Amino acid sequence: MKLDVVNPATEKSIAQLERAGVEETDRAVARAKAAYPAWRAVKPADRTRLLRKLAGVIEEHGEELARLETSNVGKPLGDSRWEVGMVADVFHFYSGAVEKHYGETIPVSGGVDMTFREPLGVVGLIVPWNFPLMLASWKLGPSLACGNTVVLKPAELTPLTALRFGELALEAGLPEGVVNVLVGPGSVAGERLIVHPDVAKIGFTGSTEVGRGVMKGAADTIKRVTLELGGKSANVVFADADLERAAASAPYAVFDNAGQDCCARSRILVERSAYDRFVELLVEATRNVKVGDPEDEATEMGPLISAQHRETVASFVDGDPLFRGDAPNGRGFWFPCTLVEATNEDRVAREEVFGPVAALIPFADEDEAIRIANDTPYGLSGSIWTENGARALRVARALETGVLSINSNSSVRPSTPFGGFKQSGFGRELGMHAMDGYSEIKNVFMAT
Repeated sequence: MKLDVVNPATEKSIAQLERAGVEETDRAVARAKAAYPAWRAVKPADRTRLLRKLAGVIEEHGEELARLETSNVGKPLGDSRWEVGMVADVFHFYSGAVEKHYGETIPVSGGVDMTFREPLGVVGLIVPWNFPLMLASWKLGPSLACGNTVVLKPAELTPLTALRFGELALEAGLPEGVVNVLVGPGSVAGERLIVHPDVAKIGFTGSTEVGRGVMKGAADTIKRVTLELGGKSANVVFADADLERAAASAPYAVFDNAGQDCCARSRILVERSAYDRFVELLVEATRNVKVGDPEDEATEMGPLISAQHRETVASFVDGDPLFRGDAPNGRGFWFPCTLVEATNEDRVAREEVFGPVAALIPFADEDEAIRIANDTPYGLSGSIWTENGARALRVARALETGVLSINSNSSVRPSTPFGGFKQSGFGRELGMHAMDGYSEIKNVFMAT
């Protein structure tokens, strides 16, 4: 069967592709396995040059890739440009990491003990539809830098930039078989990658529910796994914060990418004494978010990914919300920016909406803020807004989450680790920490 790729803003078909099945998956793994010995043997300095050249090729094709991402995902063109810029930055970073992934020597008696970082082999990378190329780069960069070969399986809904990336990798000089892109359903191609005996590791980004299945499938072959899963992150605003600044930035911490972001700060916790003022400021800031044509340079939020997903998001809004913004009528999977008042026991505050819906929850004091923020099975991201530096550090240490920002909603930089606590997954992406997840430590003792 053909895969019909649709533009979410127009509902029009933009590509038709062949779906990969088990046989195609096995062939991709075989190509990666055959390419592995030579890629592993490439001198570190040469691998550095190749990854740096790949970063440059991505920059040269930045506008093409951004427009392709916008047409496939429906995100604003400005967002797509930023994401493609980060993809290039990621490969620039990991080109420099190749020669800095050090082993160590350990003092022992009777000889010298040393460690080496060895690549794993063939790595399967399974990425979602919300940030297709950017999230793929977070896995491709460290994997290739360590000397692994890869089979990349993008989401069926959004395969176009991954396919173009495979072409650009060859253009940059990476050998045939080092990067293989596989377009197929997760239930077939993804499942086969997970259980394939020649795949040494799975790097997966997606829902916590599917992540559980990845762990189960990888168990039979004791496959290494890195999981970046769901989130229900808290944006904690204390009364002593710069309320104007916190309220102005809060909508974009939820409504960027139409809320289809595992880092979305979709629970906004506000100290009760500042609650009314903050809500007033937040409603005004949300009213100003421009929702519309993703190709319009002024647009800040586009449509959701599909009609089915729009139905799911709508199911979280019961009754009259605190605020509902405007969205285009007609074709396209549109949903407005929405603010609701809630308690932390409500479904909208417990489950990942993955859409432009934020739940406002008041709290009495610091202890209650920490309790509410931690009262979730997730622990991916979050923010703390306060002018009290000691409080900021106390709360940061107390929150059970992997990535935090103080007086900011920024989560992601190529050089810093990213990943979650609890059911938000394990392992780290980005930074030098990601290199550890795509290599093994080998210990060698030499008697003297």
